[in-house]
Amino acid sequence: MDDLRTRMLEAAEQLLDSSPDRDISTRAVCEAVGVGAPALYRLFGDKNGLLSAVVDHGFERYLSIKRITRPSPDPVADVAAGWDNHIRFALEHPTVYRLMYSPSLSAVPKAAGEAFELLHGLLERCAEAGRLRIPPEQAAQTIMTASVGVALSLVTQPDTFTDKGLSERVRDAVFASVFADEPADSQAPTTVAAKALQLKAMLDATPGTELAEPEANLLKYWLERLATSK
Repeated sequence: MDDLRTRMLEAAEQLLDSSPDRDISTRAVCEAVGVGAPALYRLFGDKNGLLSAVVDHGFERYLSIKRITRPSPDPVADVAAGWDNHIRFALEHPTVYRLMYSPSLSAVPKAAGEAFELLHGLLERCAEAGRLRIPPEQAAQTIMTASVGVALSLVTQPDTFTDKGLSERVRDAVFASVFADEPADSQAPTTVAAKALQLKAMLDATPGTELAEPEANLLKYWLERLATSK
């Protein structure tokens, strides 16, 4: 049954990619795998259920790569690689990607939250290394919205966004606002904000300090205030 489900999802994706109006019929999906309509309705309920499953299947493939990626010594390079892999996935699976980030979805897929948390975890490592200008949460929101915006522009308006260097330039511009330069002195970050975020990240990563919990929380609060003050 699982094999049939996978075959139907793959057939639906292929039909979506080849459809001029990016739409499919349940009948075409059934014919593609050689089953009757009752099999599709039993597995997915209806066409909306099928498309929802296609979205989940797309996210699962996207996240399967991220889950097994081993961190490098440079967390900023890991974030850059994640950006590039995100854009590459969108270009290789344009129709599914459109569905994954469609504003018409009735609910945001849980997998989208996992993708955000994986990025957030990478940015926590950047903070620990003293490389963030802004808190990890803000950095994650900035990078995620920018990468999704670029990817959707490339897959929905390919005749307009033809510049092959667009993603790299947007990525570099976003990173310049998010990341602090690597310091010449490897023992300390270069800015007050980066130092504050580094210390806060270290406290989060190593909670067993001599400070009482209220004291540690107050210190983290002031460190974040230092990092975000203008």
